[in-house]
Amino acid sequence: MVKARKADADLVFSTYQGEKQLAELVKLIDKDLSEPYSIFTYRYFLYNWPQLSILARVQHKLVGVIICRQEPLGATPEETGDDGLNGPNDPKQRRRGYIAMLAVEKQYRHRGIGSQLAQKAIERMRGNGCEEVMLETEIANKAAIRLYENLGFVRDERLVKYYLNGGDAYRLKLWLQ
Repeated sequence: MVKARKADADLVFSTYQGEKQLAELVKLIDKDLSEPYSIFTYRYFLYNWPQLSILARVQHKLVGVIICRQEPLGATPEETGDDGLNGPNDPKQRRRGYIAMLAVEKQYRHRGIGSQLAQKAIERMRGNGCEEVMLETEIANKAAIRLYENLGFVRDERLVKYYLNGGDAYRLKLWLQ
């Protein structure tokens, strides 16, 4: 666990540790994000890339979480046989990170928790050899777009009716190298 800066003395970050944390993650994400995810989706990310799932707690209460993955750039893991778990198997393999979910409890927003979670995940992906990080976010979610653009992400593509609710999305990218 890594403690945050002194101004956020009660804020502690940790890596996902296992199934015992799943219910509280699902509860936070389900109430925050508009897209419903099945338990299988959560497990896909959490079991395959636990090191890219970071939790933020204040006095043991979960207040934020980011869930990510990494994959070979330009191909799916199934096509390459790369599990994406332990960094590049081939040092020449180009890699991409993906932010699947980022949620912060409403009363803890505007304190930089979301930015810190994203920065920590990006640094882990960079350390694993990722050349870029991408994500999708609803066009209507101005706060998320501002957060990611402040971290250096750029709008790469507009995805029409991307979400189940009919909402459009932006695909955002951050180039690391």
